[in-house]
Amino acid sequence: MNFPPVINMYLVKSEGPKLVPFFKATCVYFVLWLPTSSPSWFSALIKCLPIFCLWVFLLAHGINFLVSHRSASRILAGLIFSAVGDAFLIWQEQGYFIHGLLMFAITHILYSSAFGMKPLDLKAGLLMGLVSSSCYAFLYSYLSGPFTYLVAVYIALIGFMGWRAVAGVQLCNDLWTWTKLSACIGAMLFMVSDLTIALNKFCFPVPYSRFIIMATYYAAQMLIALSAVESRDEEDFRKRS
Repeated sequence: MNFPPVINMYLVKSEGPKLVPFFKATCVYFVLWLPTSSPSWFSALIKCLPIFCLWVFLLAHGINFLVSHRSASRILAGLIFSAVGDAFLIWQEQGYFIHGLLMFAITHILYSSAFGMKPLDLKAGLLMGLVSSSCYAFLYSYLSGPFTYLVAVYIALIGFMGWRAVAGVQLCNDLWTWTKLSACIGAMLFMVSDLTIALNKFCFPVPYSRFIIMATYYAAQMLIALSAVESRDEEDFRKRS
């Protein structure tokens, strides 16, 4: 169901203040811009802090809300695995890249489950399959050892997650909501972030790669977290009207 404009405005006003800690934590990360050449627990904390704020953002809607809305609880679980993955990637040059990859693979499975399988939208699935296959075909010649199949599995998982997010947005049928659109944009940004990581790590240096990766990543996580709150905010609006 698509919300009328007055409800959409209420949702923006009600959720905006709850995201202030996230925006502040993101600013701290970019202002400090700690060197990746010297990994530490402090740099891991600063990198994970915006994701911690998104945990709090979802928890602020109440435990009962998370328990009664499985999609929201799965997104929270995905954010938890994301933070663990972020910490592993701080030490990726010390051999923890695969550990981070595994954590984010679980994240994409959780997000896919949260977005659900309805509507199916096979056209969107085919398109996402072509995009994912093209990305892997380009990366393939640069991959070796276990990354040859690990990257293939990871691309399949994030491509599936992207399909489920895109499928939820039916603009032509006027069945979209702002939260479904948020999930869709978030999933696309996540794919851009991860593709930039892959290109920079396996293929060639990408100019401003770290900024591109982190800016799109934080935006993606925020938008996906926002997609979890639709049911609660609509209910609150009805009560106040």
